[in-house]
Amino acid sequence: MQITVRSGNEIKCAEIPEGVSVYVLEGTTPSDAADNAVREALRHPIGTERLRDIVKPGERIVILTSDISRPMPTAAVLPDVLDELYAAGVCDEDITVVIATGNHRAQTAEERERLVGPEIYRRVRCVDNDPTDCIHLGETSHGTPVDITRVVAEADRRICLGNIDFHYFAGYSGGIKALMPGCSTPAAIQRNHSMMLDDRASVGRAEDNPLRLDLEEAAVFCPIDFMVNVILGHRKEIIAAVAGDVVAAHRRGCELYDELNKVRIAAPADIVIASQGGAPKDLNLYQMQKALDNAQYAVRDGGTIILVGAANEGFGNKTFEEWMLAADRPQDLIDRIGREFRLGGHKAAAIAMVRQKCGIKLVSGMTPDLVRQAFLESYQDLQSAVDDALRQYENAGHDAPPTVIVIPYAGSTLPVVIQA
Repeated sequence: MQITVRSGNEIKCAEIPEGVSVYVLEGTTPSDAADNAVREALRHPIGTERLRDIVKPGERIVILTSDISRPMPTAAVLPDVLDELYAAGVCDEDITVVIATGNHRAQTAEERERLVGPEIYRRVRCVDNDPTDCIHLGETSHGTPVDITRVVAEADRRICLGNIDFHYFAGYSGGIKALMPGCSTPAAIQRNHSMMLDDRASVGRAEDNPLRLDLEEAAVFCPIDFMVNVILGHRKEIIAAVAGDVVAAHRRGCELYDELNKVRIAAPADIVIASQGGAPKDLNLYQMQKALDNAQYAVRDGGTIILVGAANEGFGNKTFEEWMLAADRPQDLIDRIGREFRLGGHKAAAIAMVRQKCGIKLVSGMTPDLVRQAFLESYQDLQSAVDDALRQYENAGHDAPPTVIVIPYAGSTLPVVIQA
């Protein structure tokens, strides 16, 4: 059987011999994009009035949205949101779009224009979150400082945009994350993200996830008036949307996302082949970690994950790289994150935790020496990685033929083992 997955802008192929059980896991994506999903969500908000009935003329309004590293189609969502504001008598001069960069780099002017679209960029003020100009509004019960960039903190109304996806410790993306960590400071982000070591801070978990609940507590100090979140298909088209209360609407969106992207399996496999889904989400190992984290739920203890992605930018984060190269063994990274939580280091520890469970073969454009120093096996082509994984399984003396699970879009597909 031939299997294919994406790596950057290429397709990687491999032949798997007869006798090997192969299962391909993909979420359920509707055949057509939902062109009116955002408008319908705005007409029927969850837990709030319509946006046009919330805002008033003359109020200072900020719209928070994702930066260029996220697949959020801001340019497709903003026009419908602005129509709601215009229907309430709001003027362009009172609207500011804030790019919620969080711990990421600032955007260029060209990137901001591409994010919101040329026409809106000409009419509406667009700025990045500024972590150097924040207002301290208080602390959550966990002790996380609620430090919010000034233009957001001083606004009369706040609207959050985003897309819902799986997140390996916040449970899901979207919702309050546009505000926290999107428009906050490194210190606040680090304090919150240190909670990732809690077992409940895990992918596909929201209701009792202490890390997400800590983020949502920030809205007590800096209220969100309205939220619009979308769910995207594999081609990054909008297939569903929710709007309204930043918690209630987000939870409903997570339920919809689960229906599409939580895939049940009878048992973990011996070998899992996982891809982030190609460009632009596999530019570096830092981004590909999300696919690896989801793939771990499909592999048995002692099995093998074959992670496929371009990774042409290498590690993709300086701290992540420093931690990886400084460790002598995976356990060193797990021990270190417990002593000194640092952003970037948390990704190194997350990879180490998966490495403790199973072997990891990386098919990428990274140099073999760097891959080996990250405790992974390096391959240039998928077929070689598959052949070696099958050979290792056979040499281990197993009686039954191996089972293989292929996850072409592992960053947005969560395997769930059916409980007996």
